[in-house]
Amino acid sequence: MEEKYKPDQMWAYLVHLGYNMWHEEDAPPTLEYVNASQTLRFDKPLWDEILTRLASVGANTVVIDLGEGVRYESHPELAVEGSWPVGQLRTELARIRSLGLMPIPKLNFSTAHDEWLGEVSRCVSTPRYYDTCRDLIREVVALFDQPPYFHIGMDEETYNHQRHNLYALVRHGDLWWHDLLFLVDQVERCGSRAWVWSDMIWNHEDEFLRRMPVSVLQSNWFYGSFKVTDTTSEHYIRAYDLLEAHGYEQVPTGSNWSKAESFPETVAYAREHIAQERLAGFLQTVWKPTVMERRHRHYEAIDLIAQARKFIF
Repeated sequence: MEEKYKPDQMWAYLVHLGYNMWHEEDAPPTLEYVNASQTLRFDKPLWDEILTRLASVGANTVVIDLGEGVRYESHPELAVEGSWPVGQLRTELARIRSLGLMPIPKLNFSTAHDEWLGEVSRCVSTPRYYDTCRDLIREVVALFDQPPYFHIGMDEETYNHQRHNLYALVRHGDLWWHDLLFLVDQVERCGSRAWVWSDMIWNHEDEFLRRMPVSVLQSNWFYGSFKVTDTTSEHYIRAYDLLEAHGYEQVPTGSNWSKAESFPETVAYAREHIAQERLAGFLQTVWKPTVMERRHRHYEAIDLIAQARKFIF
C-alpha cells in the first residue's frame, strides 16, 4: 500500500452548532411535538477556542452540525432561542476560512437524530418533509458558497437507537433508500457532493453495496480499539475493507467518546488498508455540545488529531 500523504486530504473535526439530535434522559416528558431544548446549547467563546486550536494543530476542515442552530430564512419555525441569523453564520464562515479551515455543512436527516426538524420530524417521507429538506439543502449550500461536500448524516436509524424516545420512527428497505437517494439528489443538484455515515453497511451489507451510489462520500466509524480482536469490533472495522474493495471514497472516523486511542488508530488502519486515491481524509468527533462544561473533551479530541498527524509528518 502506497504510504505517500496526499496534501489535499481532510483533517476534519465535527463541531456542533445545534444539538437537538438525541433523546436525553434528563429531558422532561412532554406532549409537544419534540422533546428538545428550546434554547441553543452553545458557548461562542468555546467555539472560538476550538477553531483556533484546530488551525494550530494542522486541521484543515471543520464539519458544522447545524441543526436548530440557524434561523433559516426558508424555515424560521425551526429556530430556538439563540439560533444564529444567517448573516452571523456567513460572518463566521468567512472567519473560519481566514484561519485556513474549510467549513462543511452537516444536517442529519436520520430519524434517530432529527429532533431539530421540529414538527417535520413527525412528517417523514411526506410531501411536507421532502419540501422542507429540499429548501434547507438549497439554502445551506448557498450559505456555504457551494461547498465541495454536504454531510447528510443518515446513521443509527434503528428501533434500538430510539427505544427510549417518546416517538420512534424507522424507515425500512425501499423507503430508506428512496429518501436517501432523494437527499443525495438534492445535494448534487446544488453542485455539492453528498457525504454520509456508513453504518447501514454493518447489517445490510449486500443491499448497501448494491444500492449505495459510489459517488457518495463514506464515513464508516469505529470508536473502540483496533487492537481488540472480538467479533463485534472486527465486524465494524471490516466495513472499511468492504468500502475499499468496492471503490468507495472514504473519510474514516474516530472519536474520544469511549477510547482516546480511537482516532490515531483509525488513521493508522486507514493508511494501511485504503488506497490513497480513495482516502479523502480523516474525521475526528467528540459528540459533545459546544459548551464550556465539555471544554476538556474538545481539547482532548483536538490534541488527538495532532497525535495522529505524527504518523504522517
